[in-house]
Amino acid sequence: MTKGKIDFGIMLNGPGSHMHAWKSNEVPDDASTNFDFQLEIAKRAEAAGFSFVFVADGLYIHEKSIPHFLDRHEPLTLLAALAPVTKNIGLVGTISTSYSEPFTVARQLATIDRISHGRAGWNVVTSPLAGSADNYSKGDHPEHDIRYDIAEEHIQVVQGLWDSYEDDAFTFDVEKGEYFDKDKMHTLDYKGKYFQVKGPLNASRSEQGQPVIFQAGASPKGQTYAAKYADAVFTLGESKEIAQSNYDSIKAQAKAFGRNPNEVKVYPILAPIIGETENEVESRFEEIKSLANIDEALDYLGRYYDHHDFSQYDLDAPFPELGEVGQNSFRATADAIAARAKEHQLTLREVALEETVRRSPFMGTYEKVADLIIEWFEDGAADGFIFGPHIYGAVYDEFINHVLPILEQKGYYTQEYQGDTLRDHIDIPFKENRYSQSHVTQ
Repeated sequence: MTKGKIDFGIMLNGPGSHMHAWKSNEVPDDASTNFDFQLEIAKRAEAAGFSFVFVADGLYIHEKSIPHFLDRHEPLTLLAALAPVTKNIGLVGTISTSYSEPFTVARQLATIDRISHGRAGWNVVTSPLAGSADNYSKGDHPEHDIRYDIAEEHIQVVQGLWDSYEDDAFTFDVEKGEYFDKDKMHTLDYKGKYFQVKGPLNASRSEQGQPVIFQAGASPKGQTYAAKYADAVFTLGESKEIAQSNYDSIKAQAKAFGRNPNEVKVYPILAPIIGETENEVESRFEEIKSLANIDEALDYLGRYYDHHDFSQYDLDAPFPELGEVGQNSFRATADAIAARAKEHQLTLREVALEETVRRSPFMGTYEKVADLIIEWFEDGAADGFIFGPHIYGAVYDEFINHVLPILEQKGYYTQEYQGDTLRDHIDIPFKENRYSQSHVTQ
């Protein structure tokens, strides 16, 4: 008897989530641009019943960036390539609202949604790294809260354009000589502070109505945005208590916006370290830790603080007080790092090394990790998880071959897809067109 299906997405993140996953002999050196490798990950995930693949992205690099970020595929191009060679799995890609035009975004995602027969999703980000501005001709990098104001207008435009045609607008009536019903084409004519877009969009709707909206902001402003617009929210999973707090906050805010909280899914990141025995788990943890030295760890830590130079501080002194550093970058993550360092009285060295590979709650034997996944699901900390292993190697194989079968045996998972679209997979409803009669009369 199924007790409630736990959803799983999978990150397509090159060799893995660890900054030096590329060093592992378990993955190709060029995993971030090796399409055959990425296709194999996606196909294995599809065969195992994962709901979607999730492609993260960034718009700024320099010589100290995570190595496999220096050369990686643009998300929508990658998803378009995956669409015809997969059948069921959802296809979610990251696009910045700060550095993209809504009309273009609407058209690109609508195209992927149609090619894939309703499997597209958009991970809405506001771009935390200030250096992104140097790659675009839009002036200075917007302040954190302003980025979300821009994002609000951006998504209103995109979703408005996706409703340019009602679902039955295209009649293809040869006898009448009617290609479409002009009364079912609608002009948006959006006039906002940041965007002015007339429309209509030259793209019809898909089998799921509109692409699924994902959002990954963890700050209070980001959570409010997610509660208002997102169908699925990607959160940090530092502990069950933090995950529950995020879950409750997002669901409560969604309800306050007049939405059904059950139709806003919350997915913490899942980066498990698993094995047949606890000794094997510890050995793998030490192996992953050894991939980065302290200088590399400091560079990695600096990314969360807009590439702040941490080499200037005493490694064995308490984590430094940084004031406003990081507040216009990964604000929620930077605040969480500082709070954890203060609570546990950690040195800079300890914080930096911990950030490259932190002890996850999901460390242990297959049975232990499966039980923890169920516990988080049952205790209101997650509707599912986005699986992003440190290295795409043995852990990926063992998660599919050992952890998922335990979840299935206990009634919390099925490898069978429950429908054809991404909305079907994660159990959120078809997106009604705002102009359709059924929507107007609700």
